[in-house]
Amino acid sequence: MPTTGHIDTYVRDRLPAPQDNPDFLLEQAGLLYPQRLNAASALLDPWRERGWDGRTALIGVGADGRDDVWSYGRLRDTVDRVGRVLTEDFGIVPGNRVLLRGPNTPMLVACWLAAVKAGAVVVPTMPLLRAPELAHVLTKAAVNVALCDARYLAEMRAACDSVPGEVPALTFNGGADAGLEALLGSKPADFAPADTASDDPALILFTSGTTGTPKAAVHFHRDLLAVADLSPRSILGTTDADVFCGSTALAFAFGVGALLLFPLRAGASVVLLERWTPEALLDAMVRHRTTRLFTVPTAYRSMIALLREGYLERGRLSSLCSCVSAGEPMPVNTFEAWRDLTGQEILDSLGTTEMLNAVLHATPEGLRPGCTGKPVPGYEAMIVDDSLQPVPAGQIGRLAVRGPTGCRYLDDARQSLYVQGGWNLTGDAFHMDEDGYFWYSARTDDLIVSAGYKISGLELEDVLLRHEAVDECVVVASPDPLRGSIPKAFIVPREGVPPSEDLAEALRSYVKDRIAPYKYPRAVEFLDELPRTETGKVQRYKLRERERTSRMENAEKDWPYGT
Repeated sequence: MPTTGHIDTYVRDRLPAPQDNPDFLLEQAGLLYPQRLNAASALLDPWRERGWDGRTALIGVGADGRDDVWSYGRLRDTVDRVGRVLTEDFGIVPGNRVLLRGPNTPMLVACWLAAVKAGAVVVPTMPLLRAPELAHVLTKAAVNVALCDARYLAEMRAACDSVPGEVPALTFNGGADAGLEALLGSKPADFAPADTASDDPALILFTSGTTGTPKAAVHFHRDLLAVADLSPRSILGTTDADVFCGSTALAFAFGVGALLLFPLRAGASVVLLERWTPEALLDAMVRHRTTRLFTVPTAYRSMIALLREGYLERGRLSSLCSCVSAGEPMPVNTFEAWRDLTGQEILDSLGTTEMLNAVLHATPEGLRPGCTGKPVPGYEAMIVDDSLQPVPAGQIGRLAVRGPTGCRYLDDARQSLYVQGGWNLTGDAFHMDEDGYFWYSARTDDLIVSAGYKISGLELEDVLLRHEAVDECVVVASPDPLRGSIPKAFIVPREGVPPSEDLAEALRSYVKDRIAPYKYPRAVEFLDELPRTETGKVQRYKLRERERTSRMENAEKDWPYGT
């Protein structure tokens, strides 16, 4: 095993014991990396060596629609200067943790790469998170410094003030004379990469908290390259001529791969949308001749609606070579509508925070609408029962996968639930057909997948129960024609509190003010009592089944874009 390059071993010391890790199939996947490896250098150095400093790397699309184009040379030099700020001004040493907060912008990417190049462990967070959610991240990861987009500083400061110790928060994107940018001018662009090992932690991604508090999934330097060396090459055939684009945040595993690791590993370009709307995504794809699109089914449906209304003339998206979907299952009618309007077929995929990127993927030559696909080359997958025994073709069971990446929770007993017998159990229920294709059935836990976001019903319940009008509540997934599903709250009001639409709206606002707004219950129904077993346990499955049945009966009527 390589000797660590970390001086601060906080993360390494809290990794699962070797016997609790999944099997890692690096050699079987044909992935051989050197023992000493710095992923940021591996992503940037080859292009300077080829003399590609003038080639376009990043195209930032601001909220005002203006483009901010960064060459590979500018990106490399900025990364080096930020690395010097981190180490010289803030004392960051290899193994320290650097939190990032902000929307997708070129400077966010530069900070991400600079932290990794300095040997730190980068901790990306969604810009929508509130102070209590950020405080959990700060505490769990023992963050040493936070780099925050200047427009998102208020919640960051509140979080830093709420945790023990001092966590400095340095802003970026606040102007040339403020925050990080004010420090860059005096720094030379010759920062030497930290001498890290291939199995040194480089990234911590937090899950959505499906069973209690969010889990911290740790990924090594080699993992960052592994995901970029598999599906983009073997399935998509990406090249340095590609232009990537998408709507997913860099705080998500899907976004890290599609909008950072994949394009930079190929020497390609990537369009970064600061604020996503279907109009902004379509406009950016046309303006920059996007070849590779990565987004979620909800975004495809929103763009379908615009295309049906004539937002773009047919043929304007002719540059597209592949369209990839993740985050939630791809409905057949969405697949067909997009194909009819653009001529492009959507390749569905399934990945997890723990696996870092896609482990199942549809392929252009083996496309079956409604099917997630087959294992990405380099990964193995099977459908098992509760005893981890493979089930026959056609029978629904638990998805188990293993490959070059896998689950490593930071100091979390739930490692033993996700990793069993060397396999990663993703929490998804699938069946496999006779030809080896995997078909999604449902989540095996209470996770709600809405518009690509993963939302914990338990977290919502915890917030709602703090409201003075709520006696009891349960939050489940309710099928939705646009978002796939939405969080629906079943509320039993306190005695003397009459149910009303005003109360429902007050509860929605209450949730939005306390946790990330995208999590709020979009539907609220009041009940006299919750369904329970004879022993008093709430029967969540009855509420889920009731929603699924009632919604599916009206699916065709509810579909807003026609059939």
